[in-house]
Amino acid sequence: MPPSKEAERLDSAQQTLDILHDISQLLGTQLDKETLATCVGMIESGVNPEALAVRANNSLQRRSHALAACCFSTDLALTSRL
Repeated sequence: MPPSKEAERLDSAQQTLDILHDISQLLGTQLDKETLATCVGMIESGVNPEALAVRANNSLQRRSHALAACCFSTDLALTSRL
């Protein structure tokens, strides 16, 4: 029995998401498949992709700065004990 149209559609969507994830990893976006799927869904629903990219980038920068601040304060605490 050949696969149904729905099964083919789901398989195609999964392949597309896998390719997007590979590209995302090559670009170093730090986005997982779930986040990418959410972004694709939002874009398909009419969200402006450029505005979404700006928001995602801002969010990643905030997380990066928070992590750097955390690591920096931990480094300071460790070196002050030496």
